[in-house]
Amino acid sequence: MAIRRALVSVSDKTGIVEFCRELANQGVEIVSTGGTKTLLEKENVPVIGISDVTGFPEVLDGRVKTLHPAVHSGLLAIRDNEEHIETMKKLGLDYIDIVIVNLYPFQQTIEKPDVSYEDAIENIDIGGPTMLRSAAKNHAFVTVVVDAGDYAKVLEEVKAEGDTTLETRKRLAAKVFRHTAAYDSLISDYFAKVLDEPLPERLSVTYEKVQELRYGENPHQKAAFYKKPLSSEGSITRAKQLHGKELSYNNINDANAALSILKEFDEPAVVAVKHMNPCGVGIGADIDEAYRKAYEADPTSIFGGIVAANRTIDTATAAKLGEIFLEIVIAPDFTPEALEILQKKKNIRLMTIGELDAGSKRESEWLVTSVEGGMLVQQSDVHSLTEADLTVVTDRAPTAEELKQLLFGWKVVKHVKSNAILLAADNMTVGVGAGQMNRVGAAKIAIEQAGEKARGAVLASDAFFPMGDTLELAAKAGITAVIQPGGSIKDAESIAVANANGIAMVMTGVRHFKH
Repeated sequence: MAIRRALVSVSDKTGIVEFCRELANQGVEIVSTGGTKTLLEKENVPVIGISDVTGFPEVLDGRVKTLHPAVHSGLLAIRDNEEHIETMKKLGLDYIDIVIVNLYPFQQTIEKPDVSYEDAIENIDIGGPTMLRSAAKNHAFVTVVVDAGDYAKVLEEVKAEGDTTLETRKRLAAKVFRHTAAYDSLISDYFAKVLDEPLPERLSVTYEKVQELRYGENPHQKAAFYKKPLSSEGSITRAKQLHGKELSYNNINDANAALSILKEFDEPAVVAVKHMNPCGVGIGADIDEAYRKAYEADPTSIFGGIVAANRTIDTATAAKLGEIFLEIVIAPDFTPEALEILQKKKNIRLMTIGELDAGSKRESEWLVTSVEGGMLVQQSDVHSLTEADLTVVTDRAPTAEELKQLLFGWKVVKHVKSNAILLAADNMTVGVGAGQMNRVGAAKIAIEQAGEKARGAVLASDAFFPMGDTLELAAKAGITAVIQPGGSIKDAESIAVANANGIAMVMTGVRHFKH
């Protein structure tokens, strides 16, 4: 069965003139609408208007043009069903063998910062999805193309056999249903935002494939990287890779974790991450000082890790970065000299990131976590606090320097896997205890890692102390100040231990579990 008639209606006109010209050269009649028809006529591609098929004009500013029995009968008729064949003859209708349609640019419209509600609604396509779904349903007989990337394959088969193969039609139909589902999901999400209904009774999410990955967390697991269509500029999905080998599943996870921590800081900051936990975080007068502190925080764990910076990587910093093995360095930019230094390392991935909304400017997003048979949805944790939000609960209040380090430690500990204890001094992390089944165990790890640096450091805890044992450890290690949420039935016990050892303690009233 040869392709004899094509229906073409595209918003994205990439490659459409050349595709239709080749179809016409194969003896295919081109039927088109609106702007697509105008373009084809201008380029001298033989074309007839949709009104010549329907016998009905395009009306209501083009809102109604293809929603007609002459179109959908031609798409949905089963070509080997005698009753259908007879009906088509009786009504004088002809078949449509191939549909080339892409939809009104709804996503591009709502991405505009000043888009009006009316403009968004006007860019919801009705006729396009209807034609696509009709053609895809009847893919046993109809070829449907929604992606310009498929033009070449379709032409190759049409030139060779006069038609596409059933296997190709199945693949194209499946792509159509994914495409229309994603389109509807974007519309649904837009309405949820407009109506402030982020957790509706039914939730549809859509993502676009960025790349297939060699494997997941382990070599026996398949994996791919997808992005949200409207992802924020300062996200790993929008990062640009300048150098190095392909990203892995674990690279992407770790880079995302590093960026999440980096967004806590307005001042020059560097974050080193290993296995989703910070192994070193430092802030300084410039990015070179910030990196030095992040490195000195844990020079062992940073090896093979991810480093993220919120300022341009300069020559001095690049020279230090080049001294050790790192998987990724990600920053807003690299000076030409810094890039030249780091590109000498063949496998290191160098990436640039867009503008990072830091500190209180960050906006919460909805995070989706898969569970077997379902998913959990929650807001991202962008809570921030200031000195005014703290309650001093001990006899001694923290000094100005202790307070500065407490607030620094609080910004970082919220990104450490729970149970989490973090020690900080001199604008850098000095000990991190992550992911332990009890809080005192996390404290032991952080204190052991810090060693002598624990003396005079401050301690941050992501949740309250269930008893006073963690404070007793802190006192023995020489820790001088503590920040924690409070709220335990044994808060008084921890406060008493702190007072007995001259430790200043403040409570935030907010916890930061991260599982």
